[in-house]
Order: sequence, then C-alpha cells, then structure tokens
Amino acid sequence: MTLDVRIQQSVVANLSTRPTPVRTGPFVIGIDPSIDSPGINYATPLPGAEISGADVTALVTAFRSYDRKPRLEYVVSTAPGLEQLLLDAGFTVEERHEYLVCTPDSIQLRPAPDGYELREPATDADRAAMIAAQNAAFGGEPISTEADIARIGGLQARGGIAVMATAPDGTCAGGGMAVPPNDGVSEVAGIATPKPHRRRGLAGAVTTEITRRLFTAGVDVAWLEASGEDSWRVYERVGYRPTGRRLYIALD
Repeated sequence: MTLDVRIQQSVVANLSTRPTPVRTGPFVIGIDPSIDSPGINYATPLPGAEISGADVTALVTAFRSYDRKPRLEYVVSTAPGLEQLLLDAGFTVEERHEYLVCTPDSIQLRPAPDGYELREPATDADRAAMIAAQNAAFGGEPISTEADIARIGGLQARGGIAVMATAPDGTCAGGGMAVPPNDGVSEVAGIATPKPHRRRGLAGAVTTEITRRLFTAGVDVAWLEASGEDSWRVYERVGYRPTGRRLYIALD
C-alpha cells in the first residue's frame, strides 16, 4: 500500500467520525451540525474508487440537503480523474498543497522554550483557553464556543491528542492536536501560537510533543500540511518531509 493511499484512508476515517457522516457513492462527507464551516464539513473520495459525473452530481445534492457548501479535500493520486469531473461541474480549485510526513526515524525533538509548559488540556476551561489562543493566532476572535470545546473533548475521547502551551504567566500560549489514528496514521493540525509568543521555538515544540505522543501510542506515520514558508521550516526542523500532493476544491 502506498503512502498516498494510507494518508487518504486516514482522511476517510477521520471524516467518518464526524457527528453525521454521510456516504454517497464513492465519497464520504463529514457533516457536523453544530458548525457550518467548510473546513469542518467537507468530502473526500474513497481511494481508488471509480467515480463518474453522476457521482459528483449526487455529491452536490447531498451537500445541499444539509445546507453545506460542496467542498472536497483529498490526495490527488488516489483519485486521478476526479479533479476534471469537479471542474466540469463548476468547482473551483482553492489550494494545492504538499503534505509532509514524519516517522519515528525522522523526528527531531524540539524542547519548549524556557518558562513554557506543554501539557494536555484536561478540563473544558483548558480546552476553551487553547481554542481561543488558536483562533487568535489564525487571525480570528480569541473566543471559543461550547461546540468547539465539545469537539476537542470528543477528539481526545476517541484517541486523538491535544497539547496546549502555557506561558510563564499561566496564560495559554497556543496549542495543536492530532486526529485519532487510523491503521497507524494520524494527521497533526491546528498548530498555532499567538503573535506575542512567536519566534521562540514554541510551535516546533508543540509539534514535537504531539508527534512524540503519537509515536509513543504506536503511530508510525504522522502527517500535516504547512500554511506558508515559516510553518514549513518549523515542521522540517521537527523532521517532517514533503511527500505527496493534496487538493482543496469547492463549489460556490
């Protein structure tokens, strides 16, 4: 089994744990009724499945029935003809990404900067603080909702990992998470540190700690995507290496 297929299977498994997963033909849609974000509610194809234009039409219909924007994320090589079918149906490419992979042999441990502590958010108050810090780091409002808190708690309960960083003054300085593993594979996501805590090596330390915990739990492939050159360098210093291509594509 190729690494591309393993990564794509992990995406299918992750979406299947959404509160309302929907299977339509060769696709799985991860629907979360508590939030309408396209970054949460999206679809992905089953790797290697045959896909037709009629399947794409049915996929769009399923999205519309849940009042969600039709959107997909997937490893390109596992559905080689899908992009053209989607473009023919009016979809527009949002982004093309390389995904990066880390293994127990490639990880480079990065310690937390002096005065900072890395730990698991153990209470709803911890989860709320971590989510607020992540939102602030990504340019949003430093707030969290009950649905956000429940989502992180559910991820932890299903075997996923969350790590928060606390600053010397006790406030949350960022965090990140990894989805519940599937067949030894897990995606690391949401690595974020607000501006006052950047340029200290904290993002690398958070990424290291999440990845280390995954490997301790038996995972043999951790993967993620970088949002820019700065984060790319952070992840490479931890031991992540570019491996394959993913596509984000949506229908307005």
